[in-house]
Amino acid sequence: MILALDAMGGDKAPDINVEGAVLAVKQTFNEVILVGKQNVLYAKLEKLSKKYTFPKDKIRVVNATEVIEMWEHPANAARQKKDSSMSVCCKLVVNRQADAFVSMGNSGAVMATALLYFKRIHKVLRPVIAISFPTISGRCIISDAGANVDCKPENLLQFAIMSNAYAKYSLEIKNPKVGILSIGEEETKGNELIFETSKLLKKTGLDFIGNIEGGDVPKAKADIIVCDGFVGNVFLKTSEGVAEMIGKLIKNSVKSNPLCWGLAPFLKIAMKKVKKKIDYEEIGGAPLLGVNAPCVIGHGKSDSKAVKNALIVAAKYAENNMKINKEIEEEISKFDIG
Repeated sequence: MILALDAMGGDKAPDINVEGAVLAVKQTFNEVILVGKQNVLYAKLEKLSKKYTFPKDKIRVVNATEVIEMWEHPANAARQKKDSSMSVCCKLVVNRQADAFVSMGNSGAVMATALLYFKRIHKVLRPVIAISFPTISGRCIISDAGANVDCKPENLLQFAIMSNAYAKYSLEIKNPKVGILSIGEEETKGNELIFETSKLLKKTGLDFIGNIEGGDVPKAKADIIVCDGFVGNVFLKTSEGVAEMIGKLIKNSVKSNPLCWGLAPFLKIAMKKVKKKIDYEEIGGAPLLGVNAPCVIGHGKSDSKAVKNALIVAAKYAENNMKINKEIEEEISKFDIG
């Protein structure tokens, strides 16, 4: 697979993107096109060539004269900056010079640019960011992670259908269990959006299990949890904060108790395993489902390891893109919406 990487996207760009690309080509058979300010990227690659041994023929640089910053209005920037690193990435995919688009930049701008160049799959109302979230036995998908703040029942229905197709083909979950994130597992709990979405999901062929409470998400009660982007983003950001707090509390407890000092090396090993499971750097990025070409959006705070993993996620998505999009279109067409 050939992956177009927005080398200028993210809080620590371009350094982490260039290093992430190097790590990716060292580990996989994929190729990466670094898109951004050409002279800067060549200098970064030259510097990294002294640190790493990697197949240099698997990384190319394509120039882009503009950058969409994190603070810019997403839709306006996507329309006005035709030579931004995001726009050039999308053009490479549209012209079949790359198989997928990856960015750690402004998520709203990534979505707006992908919509502008890739367009929506037929009858898809809104694309969805379907992020992988750790559970006690593996991972589940949260859809939506923040792309769509205000939603209607038909939006959540489509989020479930799109995430189901992605889970089947890219994550290899044969019959994903689908739930709605709500304030209680009883059918009587929730708001109008929850009630109406439940009615729609019961009419599908999906394995719909009803409401999911926030505390049930990490217990692996469902493989796919649908919600509007406001609820999903708050849930994810709160989870990140709680995980960070727990880590600091454990460290502080160990430091303040001399009896624990002898156990510190063992605790460090255990904490490293836990961190690997819950850290967004290990997840890499989330697919933007509902557009006609593979797009993966990473965390703005990503480091090089997260970029590497986002590229791996994108390659897997690209391998299965035709099957995923075909199922999305077929299943959504069964409902009189869009």
